[in-house]
Amino acid sequence: MTATRFLRTALPALPVLAAAAYAAPVLSTYGPLRNRVMPRLSGRGRPDHVALTFDDGPDPLSTPLFLRLLDERRVHATFFLLGNQAVRAPGLVSEIAAAGHEIAVHGWLHRPLLLRGPRATRDDLARARDTVGDLTGRTPRLFRPPYGVMSTAAHLAARRLDLTPVLWTAWGEDWRARATPESVHRTVTADLRGGGTILLHDSDCTSAPGSWRATLDAVPRVLDTCAMRGLSVGPLREHAVDPL
Repeated sequence: MTATRFLRTALPALPVLAAAAYAAPVLSTYGPLRNRVMPRLSGRGRPDHVALTFDDGPDPLSTPLFLRLLDERRVHATFFLLGNQAVRAPGLVSEIAAAGHEIAVHGWLHRPLLLRGPRATRDDLARARDTVGDLTGRTPRLFRPPYGVMSTAAHLAARRLDLTPVLWTAWGEDWRARATPESVHRTVTADLRGGGTILLHDSDCTSAPGSWRATLDAVPRVLDTCAMRGLSVGPLREHAVDPL
C-alpha cells in the first residue's frame, strides 16, 4: 500500500480513534472490572481497614449532622468536596477540617469530565484544588471525578496537579429517591470487604431531594457491620492506598 493510499484509508478513522482513546478510561466506571484490575484506583487499602468517604458536600443543611454523628462514633472520614459548594459554606469547610476529617476534591462543578476538553478539565480541577486549599490551609491530594467517570484528560490533569484519583469498591446507591437506611446499608455491605472504600453522600445537591437522610441513618449500621467483621474505619489517609 502506498503512503498516499494509506493516508486516504486511515485519516477518516482518526477522529473516531482519538475519541476512543480519550474515553478509554471510562471503562474504570464499571465497578467489578475496576475492582479486579485497578485496585489502586478503586481505593483498595490494607485488609483490616475500610475507608469511609462522602461526596458532594459541603451542605449547611446536612453535613453538620454527619459531622455530629461521626464525632459521636469517634470516626474520621474523607470528604470529597465540590468547589462551588465549598465557596458557599467556607466556615463549614473549616469545621470539617478542624474535626480531623480528610478533605479531598470532587471537582468544581458536578459535571462529567468526559464531556470536557483537556483545558476545561484541568481548569476545573485546579480551581477546586486551589479553592479548597485556600479554605483549609492545606492543598488536597485526592480527587474523585463526578459520577466516577475518568478520561485521559482527567488522568493527565490530575497528574500535573499532584492529585491522586480514588474511586470506590462499595457504594450505597444513596442518591436514589427510593433509598432507605436499610437499602443503603444492604447495598454497601453486600460488596464490602477488608481494604475497601465506601462511597456515600452527605449532600443531596446532585441527588434526590432529602436522600441524605437515608444515608445519615444508614451510617451507624454500616459502622456496626464493619465492627462485627473486625474492620476498622477511617479516612483514606489511614488506608495505605498507594499513589498512582
